[in-house]
Amino acid sequence: MRNIAVIGGGRWGMNHIRTLDGMGALAAVVETYPAQAEKIRGLFPHVPVYSDPTDVLKNPNIVGVTVATPAETHFEVAKAALLAGKGAMVEKPITLLSRHAEELIAIARERKLTLMVGHLLLFHPAVRKIKALIEEGELGTLQYIYSNRLNLGTVRKEENILWSFAPHDIAVISYLTGADPITVDAKGGVFLQPKIHDVTVTHLTYPHNVVAYIHVSWLHPFKEQRLVVIGSKSMVVFEDTRPENKLMLYPKGIDLVNGNPVPRDGKMTVVEYDNDQPLAAEMREFIRCIETGDTPVNDGTNGLRVLEVLEQAQTHLTGQQ
Repeated sequence: MRNIAVIGGGRWGMNHIRTLDGMGALAAVVETYPAQAEKIRGLFPHVPVYSDPTDVLKNPNIVGVTVATPAETHFEVAKAALLAGKGAMVEKPITLLSRHAEELIAIARERKLTLMVGHLLLFHPAVRKIKALIEEGELGTLQYIYSNRLNLGTVRKEENILWSFAPHDIAVISYLTGADPITVDAKGGVFLQPKIHDVTVTHLTYPHNVVAYIHVSWLHPFKEQRLVVIGSKSMVVFEDTRPENKLMLYPKGIDLVNGNPVPRDGKMTVVEYDNDQPLAAEMREFIRCIETGDTPVNDGTNGLRVLEVLEQAQTHLTGQQ
């Protein structure tokens, strides 16, 4: 098994640590905060924990790193890893500026290294199942998609809700449509902190008359993660916050009969899918691509395209203020 180091042992970085350790692939951890570093040492006494990324980047036995540091450090940390000859799996967003993402892509391409971005839902078996339903023609012609990602907290100070929540939805919708959006618009509200949006609605248009809406908020009375995909033949709903029956197929629609719109209301069915953990699948793919040189679905270019959509949406939000 390949040796992978985790840079950043905070809330999400701990998930990287647990997952890679469970796979037998965790070689080291870098955590700059002493109290958190001690916590990691207590939980994983067999794993060396460093305070400086240089300690892992100079280690020839470590072939890849995952970057789970704050977003504003992604470019610096990932660039150092690539220049040290390590594959890099960077949490979303890949960077905060598209020109920085382009630089990382160029370095990885030149050195033939794996560069991945943590678009975790691209590895969710339910999302993969929806993609298969689309490709098999079960939904008919795609018409529109909407995604709600709502919760009460965790409120961030360094980024708004768009940058915190929406990258997942942008990545998923582009994956399902097989295209990048043609137009991007966004509106939102600022309530808790100056110039930091707490709620946004992003409107995306795609080729072939497909439209999408992304509603994200950390100022909401309950948690909701709902993806709805509407086709001309059927509709599918993925609701990850439900305890069971998370993926449902509705053979519903509107047919034109003699020029008149007539509703079609078939019986809803539960869609089964594999019970694989998305983060474990993502880490396995990272290791596989390091070993084989294959290009993952969430490569640097994928990360750049999502970042460009975020930048366009942010422009509309900034103009709204």
